[in-house]
Amino acid sequence: MPVFTEYAAASRELRVLPSFAPPLPRRSPKPEPRSDDVERYEVVVVGAGPAGLMLNLLLARYGLSDESLLCVDAKPTTLKSGQADGLQPRTLETLKSLGLADEILTEGCQMWQVAFWNPSNDKEKIIERTSIIQDVSVPARFPHEVTIHQGRIERILETDLHRYSKRGVQRNTKLIDVKIDEAGDSEFPVIAEIETEGRRQTVRSKYLVGADGARSVVRRSMGLKLEGESLDHIWGVVDLIVDTDFPDIRRRCAIHSPAGSVMVIPRERIATGDYLTRLYVQVPGDINPDNDAETSNETNKPADARSRRSQVTEKTIFDNAAAAFKPYYIRPKKDGAVDWWAAYQIGQRVTDNFSIKDSKGVERVFIAGDACHTHSPKAGQGMNVSMMDSYNLAWKLAYSIHGLTPSAGTAGPDPILATYHKERHTIAQELIAFDRDFSSMFSGKIGASEDEVGGLTHEEFLQVFSRGNGFTSGCGIEYPENMAVNRDKSAKNPISGEDYLSGILRPGRRLLNVRLVRHADGYRRDLQDDFASTGRFRILCLTSTDILDPEGSPQRLLVVIHPRLDRDFMWNDIPNEVKQYSEMSFYSGHELDDVYKAYGVDIAKGALAVVRPDGYVGIVVALEDAERVERFLESLICTV
Repeated sequence: MPVFTEYAAASRELRVLPSFAPPLPRRSPKPEPRSDDVERYEVVVVGAGPAGLMLNLLLARYGLSDESLLCVDAKPTTLKSGQADGLQPRTLETLKSLGLADEILTEGCQMWQVAFWNPSNDKEKIIERTSIIQDVSVPARFPHEVTIHQGRIERILETDLHRYSKRGVQRNTKLIDVKIDEAGDSEFPVIAEIETEGRRQTVRSKYLVGADGARSVVRRSMGLKLEGESLDHIWGVVDLIVDTDFPDIRRRCAIHSPAGSVMVIPRERIATGDYLTRLYVQVPGDINPDNDAETSNETNKPADARSRRSQVTEKTIFDNAAAAFKPYYIRPKKDGAVDWWAAYQIGQRVTDNFSIKDSKGVERVFIAGDACHTHSPKAGQGMNVSMMDSYNLAWKLAYSIHGLTPSAGTAGPDPILATYHKERHTIAQELIAFDRDFSSMFSGKIGASEDEVGGLTHEEFLQVFSRGNGFTSGCGIEYPENMAVNRDKSAKNPISGEDYLSGILRPGRRLLNVRLVRHADGYRRDLQDDFASTGRFRILCLTSTDILDPEGSPQRLLVVIHPRLDRDFMWNDIPNEVKQYSEMSFYSGHELDDVYKAYGVDIAKGALAVVRPDGYVGIVVALEDAERVERFLESLICTV
């Protein structure tokens, strides 16, 4: 038996505990307890669907404690059935950056292909498959969608929340009213009246976020309206276990048949071992435009729309589905195979303001998710866009509250908070425009007119589908120029090319994932894993080929990539600062993916890019123009 002397540091036990991302540093003082009975929080989040849970989780990770953060929801538990089910590639990238994607990728249904079925010239066939294409046609780390129950996603987010919050979500609590009352308490001017199991109370906060759905109490209390229109199409949606001889039931399908349109969405395997399928089924017949979500057109008759929708039954949906699938059969596999069904009218609406200011111009109340934009579910955007609203807002709120922005702590507004509306309202408007085109075409008939006047061709539908792929995947989102997106055209641009959807670096777009080899140990790594969602800005340096030149002037950078060089090298052949600051984030940019080509960077010139806490590029500059990076960051982050 060997004999040895052992010593262990007192902190050694921490090494076997779950790892936590460190919270953001705090420069502002924490609120002092008050003598009155009114509870005070820095942020109150209303709603614990995907948008509310994402926001609450991020704020907790960024350092807001239970004393500073309250999330309330009227439901007793997470969602049990129905509603959203699809996650897009960009959302999967985000969840991966939070360490929350593994269960979803393993247990969810991955959709890699889309099949298109249209009327056949052979009358006996009735319909035939006309094409199969990739579901995601743009570069993405996850080139597919994943379908998995919304309640499961909520559970994953809420479980992780409990690592940072003892209270978690305060459930069975509904919001009664919200108002801004600066006279009563200028530091905590937002008053929320809530009711928990019959007990009413008033809470005050610095900020309040309404993530409380399409019928948002927060939006109504603030006098905001969802403006838009509904189309003259009613659809049924059903989740079930199917019995069918249709050959593409496990692919996403767009079916245009003489009897109507159906979209097939394969779903995940459930506890019985069976696989769920979601069907969106067009219900024939026109109705008057719906106005039950507050449009300004007083001539509409919401009662007509509600009456028409109320006539849709489970049998209505199946009868229309069976007709559209002919000559194939489709039916529930057995009694109890139907998990959930609903009827809805296609509509697109967005509110003009995603935030409300107090008398000093300070943003105090925000809305996110379905509270500020609604649309049809077939493009798979609702839950994804909602969570991305929160992903955009969270770091901006945290920076302002923690005193990390140049304007934080002053009496006036913090301009970083104003960028939430500018960026996300732009995306919401683009979403509404795309959804209107997509839904109208999907509800039309392929070759509807014998004289080809007013008819829809398969090529036209496929073109709209493919053109919108960058948007629906979330990978083609582009934020407009603002203080957090700098596209100074007067400065030297180190980037060539304009195929931004394929990864060319551009401020306002997300950083494309690329595969690299780490110099220190040969580890093959996804670049996005170096940009975890910890609330921090990061600098990406793509060096030029003169990195081996001893006369080079290095920068203190976090993630460094080098191009193909003319010889092998050791650490002492490159600037000392690279090893000192980036030993485990220094990569070869040519052995796996051609990173410089993907990003549009000349290997002889290189480039610097600042990546925001939400994974979007804030600025791109030439290597010799590093002072622009410093000025950009100083406009967003206070200096010490």
